[in-house]
Amino acid sequence: MRRRHASAATATDTPQNATVPPDQNGVGTPPAEQTEQLRILITIQHPAHVHFYRPVIEELTADGHEVRVCTREKDVATELLTAFDIEHSVLAASGQSTLERIGVQALYELRLLAAARRFQPDVVTAIGGVAAAHVATALGAKSVVLTDSEPAALTNRLAFPFADVVCTPAWYDGEIDARHVRYEGLHELAYLHPDRFEPDREVVRAAGVDPSADYSLVRFVSWGAQHDVGEGGLSRAGKEAIVETLAEAGEVYITSEEPLDAPFDQYRLPVAPADLHHLLAFARLYVGDSQTMATEAALLGTPAVRCNSFAGGDDMANFRRLADYGLVFSTDDESEAHDRIETLLADDDGDWGRRRGEFVAETIDVASFVRDVLVAVGT
Repeated sequence: MRRRHASAATATDTPQNATVPPDQNGVGTPPAEQTEQLRILITIQHPAHVHFYRPVIEELTADGHEVRVCTREKDVATELLTAFDIEHSVLAASGQSTLERIGVQALYELRLLAAARRFQPDVVTAIGGVAAAHVATALGAKSVVLTDSEPAALTNRLAFPFADVVCTPAWYDGEIDARHVRYEGLHELAYLHPDRFEPDREVVRAAGVDPSADYSLVRFVSWGAQHDVGEGGLSRAGKEAIVETLAEAGEVYITSEEPLDAPFDQYRLPVAPADLHHLLAFARLYVGDSQTMATEAALLGTPAVRCNSFAGGDDMANFRRLADYGLVFSTDDESEAHDRIETLLADDDGDWGRRRGEFVAETIDVASFVRDVLVAVGT
């Protein structure tokens, strides 16, 4: 039986900074007999957003709503959309330099505006949501923006003033205004809640990996996003030292936003991107400089070590929350990360499943919550 999810709140009847706790109805709940069919436009600019919106799309379409997806080239985002059989329009490529990224964003917004004019959505939604909020405002549609990243200050400044509703985890640092809806959960729970995802050992075996073997999964990101300006992850030397240590304990598999060169190219992923979470779920250890995959590992009960410059004294609220449950070790010091890796390889207490269960028990069904928000705002 699926957990009863929290209900949505509209922009007009949401009390300021309302929090929607687990197993409790919120305000502005859509009528039980919802008859109005909505046109909902989703804009995706990151692979994790594909996973996030996939169950939302399934529930919306099952309820008779019409959904369109627009995206741009970013890592494996379009590959995932195709693998999950989600129809989509690719509106722009990805930029490398800061100037290129600004140009790509401007082009994406212009093409999204043109696509939205043809579709005439009732609601436009996105994670981050700059283009979504701007296009919705231009067309007189409603917009729902989701964010969990306090450091994305510029993105937030560009999106929040134009959004009708801004949804964040309950523990998000910062107050917005009466449009702010907090909920007990993480973006990654939309697709990795145990009611939504069950790791499959056969998927891992089919890729030639023994799910009971000692193997580690490593993630390197490119640090090219707007909110990554001035930040950074593992150094080349740090990556080599970590992989060498992990390889002494078992197989290592690396997923990277940038092409893998020697010596890392021998550790390429054995699974397709759509099956990555099955591989991650049975890993002995996750290590990397990714925010998203560290969170995914935590929600799958896989020990996680995260190392990047965000993880200093004033870390993001999500990771402070996960640290409270002992699910992720975060540091901006590569030596500390390496020491923790060695500790986990030598003496893992094996208590990760319990910690994960305790955390998940305090959260909601995020995908159904987002569905309800979209329907409530569009009605």
